[in-house]
Amino acid sequence: MMTANDAQRNILVVDDESQVSRVLLTALSGYGYRVRTARDGDEALELMRQWTPNLVITDLSMPSMGGLELCRRIRSNSPVPIIVLSACGEEKRKVEALDSGVDDYVTKPFNVNELVARVRARLRRAAPTD
Repeated sequence: MMTANDAQRNILVVDDESQVSRVLLTALSGYGYRVRTARDGDEALELMRQWTPNLVITDLSMPSMGGLELCRRIRSNSPVPIIVLSACGEEKRKVEALDSGVDDYVTKPFNVNELVARVRARLRRAAPTD
């Protein structure tokens, strides 16, 4: 169900687990998205100064700047959709993430097809209407 516009979309994946980043890079690139990866929040913000993602997928637990702080900083100056991908499935943590500006929350382990469907849904809602 990919549209022609999807292939023009940039996705930033932020996760300190290289295996997760590789899986997402491979899967999302296979769907035609342009994907870049960062290992933590600091690296993600630096990358965002040079490259504009249409969607961010981030883990919460990372060294240096964690995912919640990253989400707050992104949200302070950008409406870009943010999906959290985290091993933490606690309700309190999910609520905290959603309250800090996250648009969706997916718990690891995750199904790639479901995650890609969530990406498509968020991008659809974020698409400008003319």
